[in-house]
Amino acid sequence: MLFPGRLSELPPSAFAKLATLLDPHKPGLPPISLAIGDPNGAVPPFVMEEMAKHAATFGSYPPINGSAAWREAAASWLTRRFGLTGIDPDTSLLPLNGTREGLFLAAFIVTPQTKAGQRPAILIPNPFYQCYAAAALSAGAEPVFVPATAATGFLPDYASLPKTLLERTAAVYICSPSNPEGACASPEYWRTLFALADQYDFTVFADECYADIYLDHPPANALPMRSAPYERLLTFHSLSKRSGLPGLRSGIVAGNAKLIERFRQFRNYAGPQVAMPILAASAAAWSDESHVAANRAGYQEKFAASRRVLGNRSGFRMPEAGFFLWLDVGNGEKFALRLWREAGVRVLPGAYMGRESELGKSQSNPGFSYIRVALVNDLSTILTALDRMVPVLETE
Repeated sequence: MLFPGRLSELPPSAFAKLATLLDPHKPGLPPISLAIGDPNGAVPPFVMEEMAKHAATFGSYPPINGSAAWREAAASWLTRRFGLTGIDPDTSLLPLNGTREGLFLAAFIVTPQTKAGQRPAILIPNPFYQCYAAAALSAGAEPVFVPATAATGFLPDYASLPKTLLERTAAVYICSPSNPEGACASPEYWRTLFALADQYDFTVFADECYADIYLDHPPANALPMRSAPYERLLTFHSLSKRSGLPGLRSGIVAGNAKLIERFRQFRNYAGPQVAMPILAASAAAWSDESHVAANRAGYQEKFAASRRVLGNRSGFRMPEAGFFLWLDVGNGEKFALRLWREAGVRVLPGAYMGRESELGKSQSNPGFSYIRVALVNDLSTILTALDRMVPVLETE
């Protein structure tokens, strides 16, 4: 059952709020945007070649579960990348029109009308990707925002929640590496979360879109921590971040075969097939690691530059992974406006990704004091923007 009326409970999008904050004001210098996590590197030539080679297949309806070549490439990548067994290309995964599609639709296949005699809950990290809340509300669940703060390692402490809440929980979202904080779930974190899922019978939605963008070492991931048959787990991966191909709109959902079958049946009605040329280009991208290593090295260089420019200032911290800085500036909204008016640099106030919550010791918005800085531009542009930020930080 769909509950679209409950979408009125959502606040305006983060970027609509940012436009309202900044657009009435002139930038102090020629504008540079570090607000949106939109990778804009060069498209690997082999991607374009595969698209062109398979262009004639635009004339055919694509299968809902993708081509055989895509399934083999996706399963091979998962097996190789995470050292897995038990990933069957025909039963353990599906293609997605970008992971946002999968993260949104997943809530519909696991949310009952009631759980423990009450409205089901879906637990969401706070700050959060707004797709999660829209999915919960659309599926009829109550989104419950669980603080992810410095005190909790910038990941939500789901194990500390009241039993009465966990008993009516249908699913939890966990983003690792996390957006915006760049925190990575440890093996112990994953084990604790899966133990809760077994105890309280809920599904884990592991948003791992940034898994291949890390600074020092690969993060722990959901599938190897759960092991086959991956009960109560769906994990999501993306070529937008891994390969720097956001316009391809291509991702993977993988996990428990029974959940994947329910997902496939639901998508048969919703109809979000991935076009055959895109499947061909995606299969090539999942099969190649050299462009991913180059992409990762580029981000590592940008973070090294960020440390050089900002690293001695209060509130700076290096993330473990991802491509965002999450900087404590005292009042993110106030700082973002000053930065725009004085330096022409556009960043996202952390509060726009969060919400006040009744959970935890503080009822304030956990993103209030932060800004999110997306390091997705070329290095020269990023250095210019960071240099402009310095005098504003020094007078804040």
